[in-house]
Amino acid sequence: MEVVFSSLVFLLFFLPLLFLCYFCVPRKFRGVRNGVLLLFSLFFYRCGGADYFPLLLVSIGVNYAGGLLAASERVWVRRLGLWGAVAIGLGLLGWFKYAGFAAENLRLLGLDVPVPEIVLPIGISFFTFQGLSYVIDVYRGDAECQKNPLYVALYVALFPQLVAGPIVRYTTVEEEITCRRESLDEFSKGVVRFLFGLGKKMLLANVMGEIADGIFGQPPASMAASLAWTGAFAYTLQIYFDFSAYSDMAIGLGRMFGFHFLENFNYPYISRSVTEFWRRWHISLSSWFRDYVYIPLGGSRCSAARNLFNLAAVWLLTGLWHGAAWNFVLWGVWYLVLLAGERYLWGGWLKQTPGVIGWLYAMLAAVLGWVLFRSPGMDYAAAYLNAMFGFGDGASAWQTGYYLRQYWPEWIAALLAMLPWKLWIQARLETRKDALSAALLDWGPKFLALGLLALSYLKLVSGSFNPFIYFQF
Repeated sequence: MEVVFSSLVFLLFFLPLLFLCYFCVPRKFRGVRNGVLLLFSLFFYRCGGADYFPLLLVSIGVNYAGGLLAASERVWVRRLGLWGAVAIGLGLLGWFKYAGFAAENLRLLGLDVPVPEIVLPIGISFFTFQGLSYVIDVYRGDAECQKNPLYVALYVALFPQLVAGPIVRYTTVEEEITCRRESLDEFSKGVVRFLFGLGKKMLLANVMGEIADGIFGQPPASMAASLAWTGAFAYTLQIYFDFSAYSDMAIGLGRMFGFHFLENFNYPYISRSVTEFWRRWHISLSSWFRDYVYIPLGGSRCSAARNLFNLAAVWLLTGLWHGAAWNFVLWGVWYLVLLAGERYLWGGWLKQTPGVIGWLYAMLAAVLGWVLFRSPGMDYAAAYLNAMFGFGDGASAWQTGYYLRQYWPEWIAALLAMLPWKLWIQARLETRKDALSAALLDWGPKFLALGLLALSYLKLVSGSFNPFIYFQF
């Protein structure tokens, strides 16, 4: 079975079987329902990462033990629990994700060190950060220590958010692990949210991904500027719809079982500054680095020099979190420069400019950043950026028209879908307060979700291109 929500095996076999086993257990047997959910979650992960399934179990054990020690009344025991969990968790993440990158760079410096061939375990960055947040919160006194190891296991391994987020804080689901109440209304809302995510993935992200892969798979030196920009815009839309679709599906699945995960995206492409963009994009990761790195280092309540250091630490780690390659480091530096600039140089001016100017600036920053993010290496990124600004030979200009004409319905749908139409329409209907508006608010999303399900199913049975970008992180 693929560890993909948008697969027929998941939709037609795994999920119905889970519903059957879970909801056949009476609600009063909460522990049994949790056990069913935990077993299915572990099975879900093992199907996608069988070789590294023990790593997930180790992570669960380390964070459970770390939480117990971090709740001790003895200071040295609490510190042992905290720093032990941090050292082991980040040590495992460092080995599996960064050992090869470090060895390659040491060899470039002339050191004869072997380069280990390591396959990155699926979801390791997500479940490592999630587990560490639990131990840190217990150490700080922000969360109660969970004595039941199965509940810690359920928190870390809960399948909706296990392999690609969002990063769920323990405090968000602490009470729901033991005291949640599932209902038909909540289940229905979860299904609607899941189907909207499925439609976003199958109908928009995958198509934009085909365009982006087709263009980024070519040598940049022969690209016309129009084609290079087309590829960059396609990837900009793909990564948003791909990752936000997974978050939608995760939030919807969680809601079906009585869990309420926090939002992970808030229409980031309507931002009027880079600062606003990062308040709206991958919110769970941004807030994790804010609460566990930036603020402990001193945040913004310090000198300008110290604040720049704090920002640099966060964005270096953010870049490396996404991948062990220099283009990801440069991507982090790109946002460090922009965010520091908005804080200390042009932020005041930006607030006084017309909104469309701020939006164009933020979108240009995001598009250029995604080129660094998508490129397989630094040389390719430099060549691609050169092509975007007219330094390619332009031999492939004819392809621009092909990608625009062939996929024009998807381009229009994607550009519309990145805007908060749902919020605008909902606000308008709520102000009217009549029977028709109430019916549209209640039944409109459900019928639209069913339509998206039908279209998504047709895409599923007729195509094979169905990747999830954030599985690699």
